[in-house]
Amino acid sequence: MKNMTLKEIAIACKGVYYGDDESYHKEVSSVVIDSRKVEKDSLFIAIRGARVDGHMFIPQTIRDGALCAMSEKRIENASYPYILVSSCEQALKDLAMHYRQSLNIRVVAVTGSVGKTSTKEMIASVLGKKYNVLKTAGNFNNEIGLPLTIFNIREEHEVAVLELGISNFGEMERLSKIARPDICVITNIGVAHLEFLKSREGILKAKTEIFKYMNPDGSIILNGDDDMLSSVRPFNQIEPIFFGLQHNYPFFADQIQDLGLHGTKACFHTPNTTFEAQISIPGEHMVYNALAGIAVGYAFNMTDEQIKAGIESLVPIAGRNNIIKTEHLTIIDDCYNANPASTKASLDVLAKANTRTVAILGDMFELGPTENEMHYQVGQHAALLGIHVLICIGTLSKHMKQGALEQDTSTKVFYYETKEDFLEEYSKLICKQDTILVKASHGMHFSEIITVLKDMK
Repeated sequence: MKNMTLKEIAIACKGVYYGDDESYHKEVSSVVIDSRKVEKDSLFIAIRGARVDGHMFIPQTIRDGALCAMSEKRIENASYPYILVSSCEQALKDLAMHYRQSLNIRVVAVTGSVGKTSTKEMIASVLGKKYNVLKTAGNFNNEIGLPLTIFNIREEHEVAVLELGISNFGEMERLSKIARPDICVITNIGVAHLEFLKSREGILKAKTEIFKYMNPDGSIILNGDDDMLSSVRPFNQIEPIFFGLQHNYPFFADQIQDLGLHGTKACFHTPNTTFEAQISIPGEHMVYNALAGIAVGYAFNMTDEQIKAGIESLVPIAGRNNIIKTEHLTIIDDCYNANPASTKASLDVLAKANTRTVAILGDMFELGPTENEMHYQVGQHAALLGIHVLICIGTLSKHMKQGALEQDTSTKVFYYETKEDFLEEYSKLICKQDTILVKASHGMHFSEIITVLKDMK
């Protein structure tokens, strides 16, 4: 890793180096916090987790080939190099900041209440038609995950598309300081994390902290159809660029054709041109993701042909509106995470199916004092859409059940307190040829339900 000798690392982290002079001037090959991912000449940073303290793995990582360890504890009589710091977690962030600023790479940072990951995937797919792109993997979007993503950037990468996720004030500013984005994209301001951010106004304030450390010559790209984002004013003389379905935006879409579970086709307009493209993933929200991708593509001087190819080559990822077809079922795997807006949007997609429809929904977390009402409204929405079977799982989801039962519809509603209770009876509720949506907050671990359904005979 260029500019990552042990000397530079110790200085960046304000640490004290213990070891031989020869190693002091060697570059590390990678930076890891998971001892299982150590490779030759890695730097292993010992993070104290809720259940496991990384310090206990330091000797093993050295035996596995690590060049150096970073520790909060003095290691007596160490026979290997190590860097002593006051906080390994802070050192991880400081080191990522140092590494990012040493790189000649442009960064696109994506945040928002809903659709961060799908928008990040769309933007990376578009940019990938012209550039060598690194993107955030999985949920590596917080103050631990972002540094680890940045450490994966290598000299061959030309663009990094980074997802930034927060739950409280101040976090986005710290993430922005690490990422130093050239382009900031915000998808929307919803109601996720109300537990800490209290209101949509609070969420807007927290999300727009992303601008604090951005390139002063960069671009701010916002969903203008979001009532909160449409109010954002220029930041440090950077005028926001808006996208949406209104014709007065520089990037807008119309003539939207719903292709059911096969996706969406639309006509996309830029400041100079118009072109059609088909998105393979269903849902109108994907049109917004495509518009974000187009706006970013234009900021990178891409052609319409390149952008269209990127939109049309997008493939779904596990847990994110991923449609799985088995011998007997069609499964909409959207179980990675959930909030009221994204769950209602997924129900809208489910309702497009021309088979019997089944929604398996679980608790949505971090919604604050109105969480019961929000679960109620999701159940209400499912029933009003005419979803044939609604299965509610979890403590909070009893309000979802109530919301559905109080509508005068034919939706059959079932409630289970736990996922395990449901899995004991699931085969009685599922029929061959059903189309099934599976969605809940990540902590509900509904990927286990996906695994069971995929194996259903």
